[in-house]
This record gives sequence, structure tokens and C-alpha cells, in this order.
Amino acid sequence: MPPAPGEWPTMTRPEASTRSGLPASPRPYATSFDAIAADYAAARPTYPPALYDTVEQLTGRPLAESDVLDVGAGTGLGTRPLHERGARVTAAEPGPGMAAQFRATLPTTPLVRADGDHLPFAPATFDLVTYAQAWHWTDPARSVPEAFRVLRPTGALALWWNTPDPDDPWATAQRQRLREGLPRYHGHDMSRRAPSVIRGLGLPLTVLTCEVPWQRTVPVEAHLANLASHSYLTVAGPATTAPLLAAERAAATAAFPDGQVTERYVVRLTLAARTPDAAGA
Repeated sequence: MPPAPGEWPTMTRPEASTRSGLPASPRPYATSFDAIAADYAAARPTYPPALYDTVEQLTGRPLAESDVLDVGAGTGLGTRPLHERGARVTAAEPGPGMAAQFRATLPTTPLVRADGDHLPFAPATFDLVTYAQAWHWTDPARSVPEAFRVLRPTGALALWWNTPDPDDPWATAQRQRLREGLPRYHGHDMSRRAPSVIRGLGLPLTVLTCEVPWQRTVPVEAHLANLASHSYLTVAGPATTAPLLAAERAAATAAFPDGQVTERYVVRLTLAARTPDAAGA
């Protein structure tokens, strides 16, 4: 018999902390954003409306009037569109710097200092649990059961990441330069692997995936600020980041002589919901 809502197990798997492709001790990377929270909020891209349309289509319910928990909410880049669509959003963010920036940006949205592995909410509280650019910092063997503990029986878990468009020559060349200049560059491995990781947990879940392409055009300096806000650069130190960013400035200026960089993205979305038998347990 599948576990009933509120009774989903927390599993312990020694390899879980390395599944994301991140270092075995990812905490310094995850907490590095606190010192640059304002820059993060200003430089990082948001998410296209088509993403939220897709979430509604896959879940079969509108975001309006839904109770949504946005975990790893950061500065609120993924939270604001949920709120604008009429969702009743609660945010969870463990980092003090990111939480302070969130409060400055979305002062009326409830915010709890917590991470996805330990959610301080009662069972069956939410219709949707979301992670925007954040699930890779969790231990899947803990965060997935936790999400479904706090979800209602027909609720869903939605994970998404902005990733560079793999068919964009500029983005491909930049990724190669980053790999060469940053030994700890981790790319966006978990955005591809999330479906198989969730299925591998052995829980009674249906897992769906979708890709949403979009793009934005920003000045060169804004593009560099976005790049500098990623953890593999924030932890590297100025001796590494300064020459790397200078080289990227030169490359961007040569590739985009008008000073406007077109950043092409694919949002990779993974959505998990209880199988019908489990939802009715």
C-alpha cells in the first residue's frame, strides 16, 4: 500500500548529496549568494509567462487561488509571477541575505526561514510546491518526501531552471570557456537529471517534463553581472573571477558590437505528482 499523505518517509541515501553534480559539501556554494543578494536580484533573469502557463496545464489547475509554497525562494524572482497570477504564496528561504532582499522586494508575502529538506509546515497544507533555480541545493531523498508531506493529495511538485540554450553558439562557447577557467564549474546538470533522480527514489509518483524556450536582451555589463552572480564564480575569489570576467567582457563586446547581449534560455521544468492510487490512499 502506498504511504498516505502526511506519512511519506524520509529516506537516507549516502550518495544523495552528490547527485546534483555539485561538490560533496555544497553549503559554501549555496550560502555564497547571501553576500550578493542585491546584485542577484538585479542581474538574474526571471521566467517567461509560458512557464507558468505550462505549470497550470500540467497540474490541471489554475495558479489563482492555489496555495503555493515556493522553496529556496531567494530574492523572489520565481515568487513574484506566482503572486501576480493570483496564487496564495508562502516562501521558504534559508539564507539571511537572500531573505532580507526578498522582504525588501515582496514585503507582504509570507516568508519562513527554512530549507527544502526540513519544511516547518503541517501535512497537506499546499496545492503546489515550487523550486525555481533551487532544488539542486537539496538532498532529493529528503526534499521530495518533505514536499509530498506538505502537499495535498492532488498537489504537485514543480522544479525549474533557466539554462543556457544548448543550440545557441554564444552560450555553448561561453560554457566551454567557463569549464576551462573554473575547475568547479558545475553547469546545469541537475536540470537534466531531476526526472531520473525523482523516479529513482521509488515513490509512487508520475513525473512529467517540459522545456520552455525564451530569450532576453541586456547590456553587456548586465550580462556580466548575471554571470558573476552564479555560485561557481562567487566562491572562486577575485584573483580568479576578475580575469575571467574581463575575458568575457572582451568576448561579449566582440560578439555583440552594439553592446546588447541576447541571452537565449531553455527553462527545464520537471513536475511530479502522486499516482492516482497514491493520491486516493
